[in-house]
Amino acid sequence: MSFTCLVKITKQCSFVNPSRSINLLRECSRSLSSTAQDGNEIIVEKLSGKKEGITVLGLNRPAAKNAFSRSLVNRFTSILSDLAHDKHTRVVVLRSLTPGIFCAGADLKERLQMTPDEVSKFVSTLRSLLISIEQLPMPVIAAIDGVALGGGLEMALACDMRTAAEDVKLGLVETRLAILPGAGGTQRLPRLLNPALAKELIFTSRIFDGSAAKEMGIVNHVVYQNDTQDAAYAKAIELAKEIIPNGPVGVRMAKKAIDKGMQVDIATGYAIEEACYAQVIPTKDRVEGLKAFAEKRKPVYKGE
Repeated sequence: MSFTCLVKITKQCSFVNPSRSINLLRECSRSLSSTAQDGNEIIVEKLSGKKEGITVLGLNRPAAKNAFSRSLVNRFTSILSDLAHDKHTRVVVLRSLTPGIFCAGADLKERLQMTPDEVSKFVSTLRSLLISIEQLPMPVIAAIDGVALGGGLEMALACDMRTAAEDVKLGLVETRLAILPGAGGTQRLPRLLNPALAKELIFTSRIFDGSAAKEMGIVNHVVYQNDTQDAAYAKAIELAKEIIPNGPVGVRMAKKAIDKGMQVDIATGYAIEEACYAQVIPTKDRVEGLKAFAEKRKPVYKGE
């Protein structure tokens, strides 16, 4: 507890006002809780009510524009490890809590202090982090309400879907620094776009806005920014709410079938689809879906 809080409480106690002292304790507790939260580089929020099943990951490193530092990467890795085994989370939404910034990429100030070996190790760790996002079993939506450059855009590309404000700035700009997108950007962007267009964007380090990203197929939805700076986040939640009523096992298996199937020839893809379908046949959710259809009611899925 802070010294200021203790002084306030001591003064109140000296006037024998226990009720006021308790209120001050609560006030200080809220203040300290808020301060502690501000110090967290990623805030995890599990939504409730009609949004239950949505877990929001909020990037919260405003002083460095949410740039990837060692500490942020370590914290993020730990969170993803827990999420990968969370059966209650049906959709993950990745957003920024820093107005005007999604993620500015690597922390170049920290990078400047690294040796070549340390840089190589860090980039490898960052690449593994983004692969972990990509391989989460549930859908992941990136809500881009601010600038997403370099590793920031690479992170968004690792998500299953993306929403963006029309005027945000995006780009894989690494070649401006005499390097290349090294956290999966050279692999994900060509799979998303015409490879020749992906090469053009990477070779030129071109920066483009949300509207252009939608035209190119980089984002699923582009929205007009509003006064609260969270239009893309609102759209991402809207999209997540369309997903959560559906059978969670079916959604997870569909994601697995798509992601694995894209990496192989079509015949092998069919086999992967068959294997994924086989995993939904014995589930209670599948039976619940059939019963709900017959009884003309909404199904209640439990992920079993």
